[in-house]
Amino acid sequence: MLQSRKSLSHRLLWLALLLSLGIGALTVRTLWTLRNDEWNYALQANANLVGTLSRSLEWTLDAVDQSLLSVASELERVKDLSATAQLRQQVRFEGLMRLQGLGDVLVLNAQGDIILDSGFSEPRKANFADRDYFRAFKDGRHEGLFIGKPVPSRVSQLNSLPMARAYHTPDGAFAGIVLSAVRLSYFNELFASVNLGDNSGVNLFRADGIIVSRFPYGDLDVGKSIAGSANMLRFQQENQGSFVGLAELDGVERSYSFTRVGRFPLILNVAQARSTIESKWTRSAWGLGMFTLLLMLSCMALAVLFSRELQRRQAISARLLRAERDMSTILHSIPSVVGSWDANLYNRFGNQAHEIWFGVPLEKLRGMHMSEMLGSKRFGYTEPLLRKALEGEPQVFETTLTDKQGMARHVIVSYTPERDGEQVLGLFIQLTDITDRKHMEDQLFEEKELMRLTLQSIGDAVVCCNAAGHVTYLNPVAQRLTGWQGFDAAGRDVDEVIRLLPSDAEVELDSPLRTAMQNDRPMAATRGVVEHRATHQRFDVELSASPIADRHGHVTGAVAVLRDVTQAVAMAARMARLAHYDALTDLPNRVLLQDRAQQAIAQAQRDGKHVGVLYLDLDGFKQVNDAMGHDVGDQLLVQWAQRLQAAVRQTDTVCRQGGDEFVLLLPGIGNAQQATVVARKIMAQCEAPFMLQGVAVPMGLSGGISLYPEHGRDLDELTRHADAAMYAAKQAGRNQVRLYEGTGQPPRLVVQQAALA
Repeated sequence: MLQSRKSLSHRLLWLALLLSLGIGALTVRTLWTLRNDEWNYALQANANLVGTLSRSLEWTLDAVDQSLLSVASELERVKDLSATAQLRQQVRFEGLMRLQGLGDVLVLNAQGDIILDSGFSEPRKANFADRDYFRAFKDGRHEGLFIGKPVPSRVSQLNSLPMARAYHTPDGAFAGIVLSAVRLSYFNELFASVNLGDNSGVNLFRADGIIVSRFPYGDLDVGKSIAGSANMLRFQQENQGSFVGLAELDGVERSYSFTRVGRFPLILNVAQARSTIESKWTRSAWGLGMFTLLLMLSCMALAVLFSRELQRRQAISARLLRAERDMSTILHSIPSVVGSWDANLYNRFGNQAHEIWFGVPLEKLRGMHMSEMLGSKRFGYTEPLLRKALEGEPQVFETTLTDKQGMARHVIVSYTPERDGEQVLGLFIQLTDITDRKHMEDQLFEEKELMRLTLQSIGDAVVCCNAAGHVTYLNPVAQRLTGWQGFDAAGRDVDEVIRLLPSDAEVELDSPLRTAMQNDRPMAATRGVVEHRATHQRFDVELSASPIADRHGHVTGAVAVLRDVTQAVAMAARMARLAHYDALTDLPNRVLLQDRAQQAIAQAQRDGKHVGVLYLDLDGFKQVNDAMGHDVGDQLLVQWAQRLQAAVRQTDTVCRQGGDEFVLLLPGIGNAQQATVVARKIMAQCEAPFMLQGVAVPMGLSGGISLYPEHGRDLDELTRHADAAMYAAKQAGRNQVRLYEGTGQPPRLVVQQAALA
């Protein structure tokens, strides 16, 4: 009965729907036919119109061309074109056709000047050598009639379409052109008789896309080019025809009927807007469509009202059936064991999982006592919990059982009392398999333990924090570097536990951990200093940080790795010093001297000062080395270096050049006399003997001086000249300092030490 009512309701709805669709289809077909008729009429009318206008334009332009050709022929028969009065008698303008809109005929010579004017006996003054039509004939690029770009006439100032032909001398050379023009107002007057509706009109183009006339839109677009547009390409390729397209200038969709104007390089089209063509049909379509829609809706509404009562009755039965089916499907699809048992522990319902877990078919399960399903041994284990549940206390616990397939399952068991007020009518029992979860928990614990042991074993410090920036973990190396214990640092702000400072300042650097979390990307290693919490010992570290994300990509924290590079930094500092200082005397070496010399010379150039260079050599050093050994010689060099540093200013540089040779750089001195004063101080340092292994050893000194800029422009040149002066001092008997005097001049003695005993 229910099925027959449902079938009847569907049949009524289908019948109403088919009837409505039939009415709608008939209406659509009628409207489509009416629309096609409107378009066919418009296309035919526009094609006839463009043909009529084209023939009228062709007749006019052909007449102008014949007039120009006649004048050009007469000009080519004239032998002397210089005599204007005689030329005007020989060239008859009276025979030219006087057409409405046609301008005067002008004859131009080979230089573009007017030599004959049909409108005036004395030719008007104007030059047309820059016009496109003149250049085309002048350069020999064109023959026959040339239609130029629409421009204002230079003699009448009216917008015109120029038309020109060339004439030649008897020997064939270019002699000039015959020029006339059709005023653009002529085209507008011709097209004004046509009324095509809103957004519609007549357009005249040159074949290259230049706009000649666009009626009724005025002359604003005259001279513009639509070359390369889709519509223009079609005009140029097909010569004549009709199509629908978007206008290049205003984007309006129009129906175009177009044709070439005879043999002339012009294209005429009639452009009627789609909205204009379809306006009458649109009004009819709206009226007929609304009536049809109302009729279709009425038909469907009657069918719906008629079948609503049947649907209400069907809905109640369907909901009940669906609820029963859904409940059964859900319970049998649950991977857990779900069952309902009465107060005496006899089964009232069980899902399909009972058969898989306990091997009891559903048809035997109903009415079975729980002890039969579980067996007496397992039932004895669970009976006390069952009794508590029957007394009204819900029970939830974990246990392990082996199913009928021999698979060990770890399960969560829940006993939920089914109540009717205070009375317990039975139990709702659910067993959920959590074997996979237990395995995952065990694996997670093992991985966590492995990670903990790994972090405790590595040599780098590791610090972890949560998304709020609170410390969650420190490994032993991190505790040693920071002085924080793990339990004490837990929950504190990570920037409090790790204060990363620059090596040469007390200002904290930006927190790499927070930056990594904010940018959600790893941060490159940052060099800084970490201070021990208790001892305030400072450690140079390289800190790198990376964000920690969950499986959804959300940042949940960050981890930082701190590598102790204190020893590496100290080693780098030592290597940097060795690169610039002598290992024995701890004096600047040649590299550092070169750098300071460049600065001193640059400063001297700005201040107008001098720079002095002293080249010094200990007299008798080789004898000490040979007699007392190299170790003693090294002691002598160290003592001598200390005496040198005591004798010079802080701004001066003492450099060990090699062996017992030393170089002094004296920046910012005023003259050679100041360098001589320093030389005397240094010479005085040799007066006292050197104590070497308890023996007083007297030493002499020879030296040479050179000055910037008199004796050289750079350190190499100054050192070379100071060395030459020192060599002269040694040649002259040692124990003296000489000043370089220039090329070819002997160095001058400036300081001399008394002879040593």
